[in-house]
Amino acid sequence: MAAFVGVFSLLSFFAPKDEHSLWERRNLAKFPTLSVETVMNGSFMANFEGYATDSFSFRNAFRRVRAMWDNYAFLKNDTNDLYIKDGYISKVEYPFKKDSVENAVSRFEFVCENYLNENNQVYFSIIPDKNYFTAGDKYLSMDYNAFTEHMRDSFDGAKYIDIFNMLALEDYYKTDTHWRQECLVDVAEKLCSEMGSDFTDNFVVQTLDRDFYGVYYGQSAMPVKPDEIKYLTSDIIDNCTVYNYEHSKESDIYDMEKAAGNDPYEMFLSGPISLMEINNPSAKTDKELVIFRDSFGSAIAPLMVEGYSKITLVDIRYISSNYIGQLIDFEGADVLFLYSTLVLNNSEMFK
Repeated sequence: MAAFVGVFSLLSFFAPKDEHSLWERRNLAKFPTLSVETVMNGSFMANFEGYATDSFSFRNAFRRVRAMWDNYAFLKNDTNDLYIKDGYISKVEYPFKKDSVENAVSRFEFVCENYLNENNQVYFSIIPDKNYFTAGDKYLSMDYNAFTEHMRDSFDGAKYIDIFNMLALEDYYKTDTHWRQECLVDVAEKLCSEMGSDFTDNFVVQTLDRDFYGVYYGQSAMPVKPDEIKYLTSDIIDNCTVYNYEHSKESDIYDMEKAAGNDPYEMFLSGPISLMEINNPSAKTDKELVIFRDSFGSAIAPLMVEGYSKITLVDIRYISSNYIGQLIDFEGADVLFLYSTLVLNNSEMFK
């Protein structure tokens, strides 16, 4: 035991340190500042514990051993709120946080009251997370009916478009949080139909030539087969241009540089961008749509371009809703608030 502790302590101290964990999609703790003050107030040891845990040699191998031991030896329902059901890695989302939903609604109502008028048609829709389909009676799960009812009662200034019954577990990646674009054609058609915009199902399915290990793969540390990413193209989508306000540049709907990066899901509209617009020169209408969205919206927005000359996508997790009126022209545009339960139930990230 002394030899084991000694060897691994030395390895952990002298081995090169990673600043970011690709498995867990997060920055790792850095060595804390050592001074008389930090030692005396206890902050050095408190922060050193996190650093030691993050910099331990062969950390990912030990995480996998621990996860498999929890699942197969101790038969625990979940490890760090993650569990596997029918080959899908899901995360417990519990409990239903009423205050969080009310905070989200307050941000949405701020947008409506300050930037919109009677010429705007306002809609909202809720995207269920995987736990809605996998929890059953075995795993903790919030009351999704109460969640949606409270959201509808609180946000009565917008028309609700229900897409829960149009989704199934198979519409999500096995190793990731997100939904699969190739499974969303009927959902996109429902949204467009409810908003009175044109929609034609003439997409061609393309497959990305690499395996996709989603965010839950690394966080769970369980040995699960990777997913594959498929994406939909059409003459209209290929003809569209995207302007990224965050980086002041034009791009395509599918970012192939991001597809080759650490998180291939970011190929859909270049990932987490605060403000961008899709321009459709093939549109037969001058209608415009503004979508307030999270990362789920990146996959479905390209399927809705046919009915609009321009779709503007806003993510108020990264840009303050106090300033968007200076950047977006809402005059006459349809407005859709499209968010997942994961974000709505943790809306303190809204600005």
